[in-house]
Amino acid sequence: MRFMKDKMQQIDENRVRTKLRLSEIERLIRKHRILVPPPSRPTLISFCEDGTFDTVGKTKFGWLVFEDSFWRWVKRLDGESTGLK
Repeated sequence: MRFMKDKMQQIDENRVRTKLRLSEIERLIRKHRILVPPPSRPTLISFCEDGTFDTVGKTKFGWLVFEDSFWRWVKRLDGESTGLK
């Protein structure tokens, strides 16, 4: 039983933050009609550069944005302050 508890704690400590490519962010904005019309690709890139989105940076896959950061931005658009980190 102790082993399982230790293993679960280890998994929590090593949790990986999901990263989204800009194409996925564009798709989510369109699908959920978060902002109509959706921001242009240059605008999304400026969000990455100015710190609006938390990013890994520009990689061989293009810009990678942390998913929690994207959803935090969506909540801010709605005027919500939920205390998400």
